[in-house]
Amino acid sequence: MSGRTPSKSERAASRRIAAAFLVSAAGAVGFAVTYGLNGGTQWEGVCLAVAFAGLAVGLAVWSRRLVPVGGYVEEHEGFVSPPAEQAMTAAVFRAPESPTRRWGLLAALGFALTALGVAALFPLRSLLPWDRQRPTRSLKDTPWGPGVRLVDDQGRPLRPDDVPADTMVAVFPEGSIDVGDAPAFAVRLNPERFIRQPAGGHLGGLVVWSLLCTHAGCPVRLYLKGAGRVLCPCHQSSFDLLAGARPIAGPAARPLPGLPIEVGPDGFLRATGDFTAPPGAGFWSRP
Repeated sequence: MSGRTPSKSERAASRRIAAAFLVSAAGAVGFAVTYGLNGGTQWEGVCLAVAFAGLAVGLAVWSRRLVPVGGYVEEHEGFVSPPAEQAMTAAVFRAPESPTRRWGLLAALGFALTALGVAALFPLRSLLPWDRQRPTRSLKDTPWGPGVRLVDDQGRPLRPDDVPADTMVAVFPEGSIDVGDAPAFAVRLNPERFIRQPAGGHLGGLVVWSLLCTHAGCPVRLYLKGAGRVLCPCHQSSFDLLAGARPIAGPAARPLPGLPIEVGPDGFLRATGDFTAPPGAGFWSRP
């Protein structure tokens, strides 16, 4: 027995459901493209919101408009229903959607779910060791590199004389002041007091280290003059700059990464490479 002809409202509901599933698929595709192009977490969130919202709307309309609902109460009139009621029950289970429309909606739903599943593979791909967006790989590659000049927070290039003795000066890579893993600090120490040579070397006692604590990535902004130590105010990790910036107190377990520097032909300080280790929280570099 074939289903009854769908009403105008049922056909409209079917179109809305299919449109919602297509919007969901478009959001999933947008997420994959945005992630692949490194378009930013904000747009990735917008695309995911569109994808899941479209899926939710489609399923909600389907359940409210096209799925038969119960709530029918009648007195029991025997163990065998009359033929007319049997026929009506069979029609309810086949209605209100025809096989063609039912398969069309299922295809739209399958397309939306497939697109979401494929989009989910893009973040998982970043866990592979050869992916360029893997967290451990991205943290090992900062804007510092050979020839990059050291500048202050106003973008002014620094000369060696701009770093007074026993004073901490915040420095940044030229053109990348706002990059989160790039901040460093320069300090001029007495090289005769070095217990351990700095990992990045020094220029007559002028040394540069990452500004990010190796415990949780907070800035180590407190400098103890005369002692050659810096302190992280977040969790009280302390680093001895005279001993290779190794941690001597607090939860930090790794020394601060050093930055190798030189004086360029123009007289300004330049990096000769990247940090000697990944900056910030230490768990990124653990197996």
